[in-house]
Amino acid sequence: MKLYKCKNWLILLLVAVVSGGCTELYDTSYSEIIADQFEPTEKDIPALVGSAYTQLRASMLDFDGVWRYQEITADQVVIPARPNGWVDGGLYKRAHEHTWTASEGWTRGLWTRIYQGITNCNRLIYQIESGFIPIKDQELYKSMIAEFRVTRACYYYLLCDLFGNVPISTKFDIPDGFLPEQSTRKQVYDFILAEITESLPLLSSKRNQSTYARFNEWAARTLMAKMYLNAEVYTGTAEWEKCIQQCDLIINSGVGYQLETNQKSVFVAKNENSPEIILGLAVDPKYTTGWNAFDHHMQTLPAGLQYKYDITMEPWGGMCAIPQFIDTFDPDDKRYTDNFIYGPQYTKGGAPILITVGSAEYKGKQMDFINEVNSIAQSEQHQGIRFIKYDIAPNTSNCLENDFVLFRYADVLMMKAECLLRTGKADEAAAIVTQVRQRAFTGAPEKAVVTGAQLLEGSVYDYGVRDNRETPANTFEGGADIQYGRFLDELAWEFNQEGRRRQDLIRFGIFSKKSWFSHSPNGDYRALFPIPQREMDANANLKQNPGY
Repeated sequence: MKLYKCKNWLILLLVAVVSGGCTELYDTSYSEIIADQFEPTEKDIPALVGSAYTQLRASMLDFDGVWRYQEITADQVVIPARPNGWVDGGLYKRAHEHTWTASEGWTRGLWTRIYQGITNCNRLIYQIESGFIPIKDQELYKSMIAEFRVTRACYYYLLCDLFGNVPISTKFDIPDGFLPEQSTRKQVYDFILAEITESLPLLSSKRNQSTYARFNEWAARTLMAKMYLNAEVYTGTAEWEKCIQQCDLIINSGVGYQLETNQKSVFVAKNENSPEIILGLAVDPKYTTGWNAFDHHMQTLPAGLQYKYDITMEPWGGMCAIPQFIDTFDPDDKRYTDNFIYGPQYTKGGAPILITVGSAEYKGKQMDFINEVNSIAQSEQHQGIRFIKYDIAPNTSNCLENDFVLFRYADVLMMKAECLLRTGKADEAAAIVTQVRQRAFTGAPEKAVVTGAQLLEGSVYDYGVRDNRETPANTFEGGADIQYGRFLDELAWEFNQEGRRRQDLIRFGIFSKKSWFSHSPNGDYRALFPIPQREMDANANLKQNPGY
């Protein structure tokens, strides 16, 4: 986080912008521009803004990113040991079983990637405010500063959710040896809301190509609603009404956000025009060239599936759904039939795809994905239902070309519904949930309807340890005792594979209380990740989260 003075040259670090990708990028090189000869025009703005968002995609999607640890520590996704590997020193097993330590490499990866994004925002704000990037248009000047402040607040939202008590840094021109002070989770929460609130009047209220994949007013309000939705977890004080207020402003914005007729349309390869996306993280294989930039298909598909989806590289999956989660789905729910891969597998030409590794009794037989996985410690190549929420375009390589959906309109509706439910308005909540469900049950529309009384019931998830172990014995805990458990199920069905399940489980009091697959509860303190030990060693101002 040091300031590197560039003397007469304005170094915009466009390598970072290009590697992160934008929907629209330009070929003009900005790597060497004399500062007093450079005045940004409208066509330069995507490049200037891009480096604030580059690290947001990397923080979410790179290998061992936020997406992965919001999912594999929860009750929907597991990475079991496979015949082709996926042991990696036991780190996925520790994540699943909640036995991680402060020395895990992935916790430091999360921390450093997110803080790099904060540094990028601090750098851009400093360069604009100091005149290093000269912007003479005062309206543009103020709106860009506001956008970077909200983007920075989004990085802090991730830190607040994952680590809780973290340093707040808003300066780029800091002296050598500077060690930031640690803030409490409540202070981080207050900081995020203050940054958004102060910036909102200066953000664009438009929803068009110029604001796509950027924080406009409505994306900022969605972030604010997220903060209020989780306020009780972050601060101890619930803010359900404030969340509803922000959701209503977005719902009534009149700028065109709406549910897609088919949920799958949100996640197609060319999804940048979806009216449901409030904030997408732009991905374009031409520019997004990081090896693990967006490779969920590589992590979930076994090698043979390369010939079903015309992938140019051999996938190495891997990752699959926890069987108990799959058992919760209604078979008529399109969110199951459209978003998961199951059953016998064939190449694009119709030839059976064969099992190539694993036990002799399966090798050479047709790949037939079943809803069964032996345990976190051992599985077969065909075991586990695989993921395909994001479409795989023909000739895709290791990087998907879909934009990653961070915020969408269905989430705004469901946030409002949850807050209504928690404030005694179950029937109003049910009307919204029914609205979201309708597109998932076009073949059985009567199943789309849910009542307030149903939302007050427990979960249908059959919790308990449930792998093929002999000792200790499996447990049977069920989900009937979960308050608002049916609503938690609705969140699971609508938002699976979207990198949020850990957060939802924590808010519903399940994350450290229930068992699933090979996981048993291992302490309430696990609701926060440990501050990485290397960061603790480097900064004496940091105090470790309790329990670690």
